[in-house]
Amino acid sequence: MSAHIADANMRPEPDQELAALADYVCDYEITSQEAITTARHCLMDSLSCAMLALQYPECTKHLGPIVPGTSVPNGARVPGTQHSLDPVKAAWDIGAMVRWLDFNDTWLAAEWGHPSDNLGAILGLGDYLSRKAVADGAAPLTVGDVLHYMVKAHEIQGVLALENSFNRVGLDHVLLVKVASAGVSALMLGADKDQVIDTLSQAWVDGQSLRTYRHAPNTGSRKSWAAGDASSRAVRLAMMVQKGEMGLPSVLTAPRWGFYDVLFKGEKFAFQRDYGSYVMENILFKISFPAEFHAQTAAECAMTLHDQVKDRIDEIERIELTTQESAIRIISKDGPLYNPADRDHCLQYMVAVPLIFGRLTADDYEDSVAQDPRIDALREKMTVTEDPRYTQEYLDPDKRSIANAVQVYFKDGSKTDKVEVEYPIGHRRRRAEGIPVLEAKFIDALKTRFPKGQAQRIYDLCQDEQKLMATPVNQFMDLFMI
Repeated sequence: MSAHIADANMRPEPDQELAALADYVCDYEITSQEAITTARHCLMDSLSCAMLALQYPECTKHLGPIVPGTSVPNGARVPGTQHSLDPVKAAWDIGAMVRWLDFNDTWLAAEWGHPSDNLGAILGLGDYLSRKAVADGAAPLTVGDVLHYMVKAHEIQGVLALENSFNRVGLDHVLLVKVASAGVSALMLGADKDQVIDTLSQAWVDGQSLRTYRHAPNTGSRKSWAAGDASSRAVRLAMMVQKGEMGLPSVLTAPRWGFYDVLFKGEKFAFQRDYGSYVMENILFKISFPAEFHAQTAAECAMTLHDQVKDRIDEIERIELTTQESAIRIISKDGPLYNPADRDHCLQYMVAVPLIFGRLTADDYEDSVAQDPRIDALREKMTVTEDPRYTQEYLDPDKRSIANAVQVYFKDGSKTDKVEVEYPIGHRRRRAEGIPVLEAKFIDALKTRFPKGQAQRIYDLCQDEQKLMATPVNQFMDLFMI
């Protein structure tokens, strides 16, 4: 006679990790002035990226209502367009625009990612909620609220990334966009702590993206809209829970069926620090180059060497690239590069272009530039090696360098100096140097989309922190309509 076997159906308390996230989302007060000011710069930088992306038809073809002609009461505006959308699709569009050119901010740790990807959810939902509030005779959200939500979304994504490598189990970092955006979206919708936990659980149990589209031989344009997709899904899940959808309290720890056992090789998350405002304060801006962040300093090295090699390209015998382990794992590529998404994730390509042309722009990933035979010729002459110190200091929480070095050797036996850059201009250690460049990027990007006067009004408002923070979100978003 067989023994009776059954699962114990005692509903547990929420996983500790979910409870800690909900405590932070609901209770933590942002008091760091540095974090708020950096969030303002992040807002400017992210909108720069969004405006620049609108120059590319491969991006704009995805924008707008799913059903053409759809009218949405109190619809959220999509900056730089005439679209007024439901908050889920608005989050998709804004998120895709911010991420399209691989030019928005970056966080590098055990996991990599781009915390401003969460801005799709925050602006899309925030604008909708503000317009709805005004229609109902209530006070709208302000840009100050947006900056606080940004700090929290950055912190959730970044702290989870510090010690936990999702890429090593094949999962894409947009998983963390979904989780961070879900928690903050729930708060924006007025959720209580239990509902925030339920929303977070839905984000963890949801289908998670594979990194396939970021790596050879499948690198493609999905990596440009994956974050928008994740942030929009977060808004959808938060809205469902707000209507009463239940959560899954042991979504992480449930034996056999939970996230840890199914997708994380049975390991639990490790945590280096409590949630606060550390991530926003230490965020990395991509200011000079629209390039995967592990190559930012390599491109800067190549720019430094351009004048020494530009008239001797045919005389080059070899090029030695020295980098960190993460760059080797993510962006070191041999062989053909098939599309812009392939090229902006190739370390060798992002060194060859500035060596030859003295620049690296989004246009340099297009076919018109990539067909120059000198680029692939230089790629074939490159060797890539790891410097263990670079890897160690990349992971050091007090340094977080992203070092690269480039040295060019010529056929006649001569060589350039070995040019080394350890911290990119967008690093916290170079803030004073970087912010003026970020502000120039912002005004230049605005001028690609708006008349000079409109661009200047937006720029001036964003420079006045107190006035900006007091501005209702709906009025702020209206400034970006064409």
